[in-house]
Amino acid sequence: MNLKLIVAILAIAAVPVGAQAQKPGAAKVTNADAQKVVKIITGDKAKTQAFCELNKLGEQIDQAEQKNDSKTADALSQKADALAEKLGPEYAALMDGLQTLDQNSKDGDAIGKTLEDLDKLCAK
Repeated sequence: MNLKLIVAILAIAAVPVGAQAQKPGAAKVTNADAQKVVKIITGDKAKTQAFCELNKLGEQIDQAEQKNDSKTADALSQKADALAEKLGPEYAALMDGLQTLDQNSKDGDAIGKTLEDLDKLCAK
């Protein structure tokens, strides 16, 4: 899965959480930040499950938006918001930082590869 798709799916749910965690002049996200988030999520079964559910909801939200079904997309987004909160402030900060990251940069590529480790957990 490429970084653009990861960001699109995860950011849908993380926007409200990210807005709460956002600080003026927030630091640029790094691969170390992504590795920390992966470690936090993979180290906690409840967070791993929440992440995988969030991933599925992100895909469902994307499908609803492609069908111009805003009612379904909004309902799914509310469920996703609750799941995103369970992932913690580090996750929210990472998702917020990914919004401004050049996905074709060296950092963007490295972060994308790191986040693929989370997707692999959900494929089981």
